[in-house]
Amino acid sequence: MGFPLIRPRRLRATPALRALVRETALEPGDLVYPLFFNAALDEPHAIGTMPGIFQLPVSAAAEQARLALRAGLGGVLLFGLPITKDPSGASGRDPQGPVPRAVEAMKNAAPGLVVITDVCVDEYTDHGHCGVLHKRRDGALEVDNDATLEILAEMALVHARAGADVVAPSDMMDGRVGRIRRALDESGFSDTPILSYAVKYASAFYGPFREAADCAPKFGDRAGYQMDPSNAREALREALLDEQEGADMLMVKPALGYLDIVRELRRASSLPLAAYNVSGEYAMLHAAAAAGMLDLPRAMMEVLTSIRRAGADMILTYHAHAAAEILRG
Repeated sequence: MGFPLIRPRRLRATPALRALVRETALEPGDLVYPLFFNAALDEPHAIGTMPGIFQLPVSAAAEQARLALRAGLGGVLLFGLPITKDPSGASGRDPQGPVPRAVEAMKNAAPGLVVITDVCVDEYTDHGHCGVLHKRRDGALEVDNDATLEILAEMALVHARAGADVVAPSDMMDGRVGRIRRALDESGFSDTPILSYAVKYASAFYGPFREAADCAPKFGDRAGYQMDPSNAREALREALLDEQEGADMLMVKPALGYLDIVRELRRASSLPLAAYNVSGEYAMLHAAAAAGMLDLPRAMMEVLTSIRRAGADMILTYHAHAAAEILRG
């Protein structure tokens, strides 16, 4: 049996038919919006490499929460930029830091909004790496995995005490999910979920984020702890280790170059799965649209749908508000 008896185009003839047989659904509630709160600001500061995205003063947190709730977004993800930085990222554990203050304001303004906090010290260290440093025998500096675990656990506790619904470690230190889980449980936060950046690649697509979060490494790179883009089996190993340590949700970052990893992880784990549509992926669509190369809304929706189609339950994306507006009609 084949043509002319079988004609797949029959089910594409009208918008109503296409909607009826559509395989992948995308809703505003699938989208999580990243936000950058800068303790030194009184007014929003535009991020030059990310059109429409800003560093925000903490005083804007309540209104951002109300906007996200009104848009029907699934949640927000908070990053903080402190006034001072030091080698250990001490300001990231300050209960009066930008993230804890923003969390409190957002939960007061919109109690029903899911507020997720990024747990990593790169925005808070003066060297820009995702952990504390120590010298190897050859004199070279590297990130001290085990010493960093204690700092991350303390940081997660500060966020949980401020009212965070979910904590999301993004550092890629070995064992950090288990250490954070133990710290939360021992301090009365056994109900606080962990969204683990389980599979985070050392990607070129983070470039604009380094401006947004002021966290570019002052030396070297992050290839010693973030994953090699060539590896797929290792991604499954990382994710399943985090699941064993107590992660409640898993994440793949970036999204577009790693849709195969999203699909493989979806098959391997029953945990909710997130994918981060990162800053470079966002910026390149805007750059192409500004050059007249593509239709931005159509390209944006195509990208987000592809991430959902690959198997992501939720998408962290700077397109969240624009996409939600289209989806609401």
